[in-house]
Amino acid sequence: MATQTGTHTQPLNVVLAPLEAATASENLQFYGGKTLPRLEWTHVYLGRWAAADRKHLDAAVPAAMTDRRLNAVIEQYFPKETVESVFRGSQAGPVSLPRMDKPSVERVVTSLKLPGVATLLLPPGVILADGEVTSENGLGGYHGSVGGHYYAVAVYSEGTNGIVAFDEPWKNVCATVYHELQEARTDPDVEDAIRTGKNSYLAWYSPQGGEIGDIPIAESGGDLASVMKEVPLANGHGTVPVQLMWSNRDSAPASS
Repeated sequence: MATQTGTHTQPLNVVLAPLEAATASENLQFYGGKTLPRLEWTHVYLGRWAAADRKHLDAAVPAAMTDRRLNAVIEQYFPKETVESVFRGSQAGPVSLPRMDKPSVERVVTSLKLPGVATLLLPPGVILADGEVTSENGLGGYHGSVGGHYYAVAVYSEGTNGIVAFDEPWKNVCATVYHELQEARTDPDVEDAIRTGKNSYLAWYSPQGGEIGDIPIAESGGDLASVMKEVPLANGHGTVPVQLMWSNRDSAPASS
């Protein structure tokens, strides 16, 4: 079963370096595109959600996005800028379809017209699709843009739907949202690169193929526990479930 959290197709003009050895560098390269050093986002809960799950996510995702140690990984891609994360709160969204494909996701995003990144959270049991790939065979979420609006979408991962790496579904969702928001920050216009075949839309992307969150999943070889972890917060206030992001400095996934 696939374990990807996103399904971005390879941008058309990226020239892939030959994989000459298993240790070939996956490090990200800057292609000159837009980035979001100051990232704002809103949680949009589609359909029926348990109050406890919403409470957990509205606390854990901002805690992860503002954590000093986790941000030490992200800051290396913004050497001349300050990395900021601003949580604009949460709201209820429209009732989702039993199966949400990209056109249906984009219709919701367009109707909301939220500033920053509209983060759509699908309720339990809803299948997410991106083309022929679905959350029933390893899709946990993806990010993109439509009509000038950025978005991320995440599955309620439990059972055989989505990516299950933790002991509670909300933790799986938290790790997926963290993945997608950090990719939205470091490579927000990847879909424009795919649509147009122009590398100039790419920001941080690996010549081997993949974004900051995709590479650790691919390198894990299916061992999700090696990259999806509950890490201690730098402020000492407990732990947070995240997926480790790729660090060029370490040529590996890292938490600090």
